[in-house]
Amino acid sequence: MSSDMNMPFTQIERGVANEASDIAISVTHLSKCYQIYDSPRDRLKQFILPRFQRFSLQPPKHYFREFWALKDVTFEVKKGETVGIIGKNGSGKSTLLQIICGTLHPSFGNVEINGRVAALLELGSGFNPEFTGSENIYMYAAILGLKIEEIDERYDKIVAFADIGDFVEQPTKTYSSGMVVRLAFSVIAHVNADILVIDEALSVGDAFFVQKCMRFLREFMKKGTVLFVSHDTGAILNLCESAIWLQEGTITAEGKPKEITERYLERLYESQQGESLADNKHNAILDNHNEQPSRDMRLDFINQTSLRNDIELFQFTLDTPSFGKGGANITNVELLDYHDNVLAWTVGGERVKLVIHCIAQDTLLSPIVGFQVKDRLGQVVFGDNTYLTGIQYPVNIAAKSYFNACFEFDMPVMPVGDYTITAAIAEGSAEEHIQHFWSHDALAFKVHSTSVCYGVVGIPMKKINLSTTQS
Repeated sequence: MSSDMNMPFTQIERGVANEASDIAISVTHLSKCYQIYDSPRDRLKQFILPRFQRFSLQPPKHYFREFWALKDVTFEVKKGETVGIIGKNGSGKSTLLQIICGTLHPSFGNVEINGRVAALLELGSGFNPEFTGSENIYMYAAILGLKIEEIDERYDKIVAFADIGDFVEQPTKTYSSGMVVRLAFSVIAHVNADILVIDEALSVGDAFFVQKCMRFLREFMKKGTVLFVSHDTGAILNLCESAIWLQEGTITAEGKPKEITERYLERLYESQQGESLADNKHNAILDNHNEQPSRDMRLDFINQTSLRNDIELFQFTLDTPSFGKGGANITNVELLDYHDNVLAWTVGGERVKLVIHCIAQDTLLSPIVGFQVKDRLGQVVFGDNTYLTGIQYPVNIAAKSYFNACFEFDMPVMPVGDYTITAAIAEGSAEEHIQHFWSHDALAFKVHSTSVCYGVVGIPMKKINLSTTQS
């Protein structure tokens, strides 16, 4: 690909795609190249000299370096779909969104948009800092396609949603970052857009406003299309139906959010600590005791309830994806009751033990063993590790030694369903450590018979009263 200064810019088509199509956003072979100059002198040379070189029939010389922010990106987003885009800083996420929203021209490729787009990109983009909040509402809403009569009709609702009080009559240059986001999000929430594009902007809002935005997003997702960029893998898992992983301007992977976020986190560790081991390199160290089947000690209880069915017994498997430097490995993960019987399922509130069996391939000076319990969407429900215990009672592990970490706790009250346990071994501190072994979904178990009505977890109620009082 050439990045000559006279390269053609492909026009972005908006609202011209087939109205009957179920595609909201179509991105085809999209590329964006920036010209990087080492000095202002080189920029002046590039402006003048190639013209003379062409005139004298010499091949034009470039006085810049090319930086491809995007390289041949192709994907589609269906109407009504919520797609998350994840990637490190500099991977091209913001560039991609700016091109989709029409604030940036591509070098090559094509974007087709079906419907009105409302975007919350860079902090305060679309606002004039000298204008008051009220004036910016009218200007920003007009940019997004509303007529003056429509803005008048929705103005009070926009101001109420933003909840910035009398500051709405002050210049936005006096606003805090949170107030700017409040006002910008409030406008895009009231323009009746078909497609909503959000780029990390909600990370600066306070908890109450973020919850208000989440309620709006979930309502919008029932009928609209959302393109959501975030570094928060939990948000991608929670909100999105599919995910796209961008790295160095190209699509590394796309698919289900759980799979994509796991691969992204694995690569993130690799980039910080070096290349990981192959998934099944640790097969040779599997201990023989892994072969024993799980025992469910609650059959009498099951027989007396409507829960009686064929219950699958889950146990540790080496087939799950794993990565790490390899200074230690996990050989087994067990979920036990208080009498050390292996559990296939559990009920919230009961005392359990989670035992993670390990082997040190190298000497470990400050080992940290931890776990995360995830729901079926891959959201982390709870977790813990041995870091604080290791500070109080330091343990060094010799090479080729077996060791284990045992966590005893009351199982939280969780909704009925399938859950997995991710286990890991690291070395160092909570802030700076080497990830030796990380096993996604090392163990699976079921939760039966719950009192959870709403939310991710419930609480063990001690007493619930419903009584009348005399007026």
